[in-house]
Amino acid sequence: MSGDGPRTVRAGGRTVEIHRPGKVIFPGGGDTGEYTKGDLADYHLAVAPYMLPHLRGRPLMLDRRPDGVDGPSFMQKNTPDHYPDWITRAEVAKEGGTVTHTVCDSAATLLYLVDQASITLHRWLSRTTGTGHPDRLVFDLDPSVDDFETVREAARLLGELLDGLRLPSALMTTGSRGLHVIVPLTGNHDVDEVRAFAREVADTLADAHPDRLTTAARKKDRGDRLYLDVQRNAYAQTAVAPCTVRALPGAPVAVPVSWDQLDDPALHARRWTVANAVEQIRTDPWAGLLSRGRSLAPARRRLAGLR
Repeated sequence: MSGDGPRTVRAGGRTVEIHRPGKVIFPGGGDTGEYTKGDLADYHLAVAPYMLPHLRGRPLMLDRRPDGVDGPSFMQKNTPDHYPDWITRAEVAKEGGTVTHTVCDSAATLLYLVDQASITLHRWLSRTTGTGHPDRLVFDLDPSVDDFETVREAARLLGELLDGLRLPSALMTTGSRGLHVIVPLTGNHDVDEVRAFAREVADTLADAHPDRLTTAARKKDRGDRLYLDVQRNAYAQTAVAPCTVRALPGAPVAVPVSWDQLDDPALHARRWTVANAVEQIRTDPWAGLLSRGRSLAPARRRLAGLR
């Protein structure tokens, strides 16, 4: 990609201009590659068929880096007035008023957000049709240090517990240090019920392995234990979207993986980048798993029996 002239991309029946496609967003150095805005556009165009089902109908929070990942950053919730009118918006309630989020319903919107230097897309766990009733539950496995073996161990323990509760679950690298474990829900439970259930599951696991796991929100109380973070399940909180790029050296990607891949010694949170994530994403490791939402009522009864 050369020059600063705009590049025209056709996506989903619309034409989107990528301005300054040769602009370096991720500077290279050491073992990490250099990636431009044009590279990010190519990546998102390739993964759009797999990424969009996880974005459609969900309010977004955007991590924008207009001067690249080494420059200033800001988290954008409100949709700017200059965004095209064909981009979907969702006005949702917040304390003391409302906020109008961007919703990514098309490949054209995805590329427009790339042009706006939106690096990481953080999505709501509920849809605009029921913002108080999430259809996803997320456990964020956050290690106290960058040690993926502790994350791998915690994921196995959590997966076994969820299996015992007869809840399906999906695994995703975060592109940072940990893993997300995602449970599909029916959307019939309100956000407080979902968050309380997630906390009860996390507490059950931490109580069984107090030397390795914790639900302590304050870092000073965690020691060297892995933090089972369920705070993303609160109202208006977000989680990084599957297939999204993280604003970290080397452009790592949050990638869906299968539970079998957890045993792969090469697996770690930053295993895939924009240079090699497409092939893994195209294998569709979740294979429709998240379309089978479950009610929490039977799982709550089973969990009460365990506790």
